[in-house]
Amino acid sequence: MQTRMRMNKLLALLHHHAELLMNDFEKYLKPNREDFGKDPFGYSALARHKWGTAATMAGFPIDISKPATSEELKNPILWMSQAHALSEAAVAVLKKDQNFQAMPLAVRSACDSQYCAVGLMLVGYSLEICLKSMIIIQKGVEGYKEVESKNRHHRLHDLANFVPNLSKKELAILRGLTHFVYWAGRYPDPGSGREDEAEEIFEIAEKYRITAHDLFKLSTKVMRHAQEVTA
Repeated sequence: MQTRMRMNKLLALLHHHAELLMNDFEKYLKPNREDFGKDPFGYSALARHKWGTAATMAGFPIDISKPATSEELKNPILWMSQAHALSEAAVAVLKKDQNFQAMPLAVRSACDSQYCAVGLMLVGYSLEICLKSMIIIQKGVEGYKEVESKNRHHRLHDLANFVPNLSKKELAILRGLTHFVYWAGRYPDPGSGREDEAEEIFEIAEKYRITAHDLFKLSTKVMRHAQEVTA
């Protein structure tokens, strides 16, 4: 009888510690901007560790105490979540009107155009990561490694060659976004000898009469295709 009571107490204690441990894990896995404030670099580089913790809790152990392997870093779930993070960042930028009060009045409008260019860069990056994650899913990690060098670029219209039924206008949108990923979202200048690329953005915009609605409709189309690939 006493042995059974001791066993019950031990089991209750183990259950209690398991609950505490689970609570710690859940707290660790929740977004926490206070932790970002304390250590912005460390917090922002923890995605692989947090995914490893979640996978371990689900019964797929990943040793996050060791340096990441190529297979872990090419997990398509991490790539899809990165694409979603970039998409949300783009929405946050483009939905927020800025007054640029710190800038002289004469350049505020120019600064707003550059601000929107940053938003388009984020849209482009989100699509790039989404497209590459689909390639990883289709080919597997080892298969992707074989073609990785061919895909080590930002040309969205080339990366999207497996997405069905893309129109000429949609491919033109991807070419336009490619400019913002490569340079227009980061610099006012594409680089010496490449000044014509600045004019190409206007040519694409005018030829295909691209609106913000067209842009986000295409983004949604690509994201939906990702759902079909993962189904």
